[in-house]
Amino acid sequence: MVKGALFVCLGNICRSPIAEAVFSHVLKEKGIDGQWQVDSAAIGPWHIGKRPDSRALKTLLNHNVPSSCRARQIDEQDFHNFDYIFGMDNNNITNLKDMQPKGSKANVLLLGDFDPEGDKIIRDPYYDSGSDGFEKCYQQCVRSCNGFLDQLPKDN
Repeated sequence: MVKGALFVCLGNICRSPIAEAVFSHVLKEKGIDGQWQVDSAAIGPWHIGKRPDSRALKTLLNHNVPSSCRARQIDEQDFHNFDYIFGMDNNNITNLKDMQPKGSKANVLLLGDFDPEGDKIIRDPYYDSGSDGFEKCYQQCVRSCNGFLDQLPKDN
């Protein structure tokens, strides 16, 4: 049975596309990419249809992690289609829980809760002047995505 993971941040051009790409890459490395549907989305509509921030794309490229993301906004159906919806910070989690329809199957989780280094909040690097924040975001996503997958039962 295919499981679904959706990564959500405010605009879907920095953190969530990095998390989506990293998760997909990790799944492929583990040989289980066929067992998952992976996507990302935004809380708000500001960047719908746009590619990720150029600094996010450059960071992924530096690590040989492909991305084909185009920003989209989360919708009600996502809560029924995805098993896991990961927010990047506490505001994302609050917004997601407020949006979540009753009876939906999605588990709304803070991605950073799975970071073995305890770095729970994946800070938004959008307003940074350089790309250091994007590299930090990437590293947090690598640790958190691996941490999440490592805690799943092995028959999943």
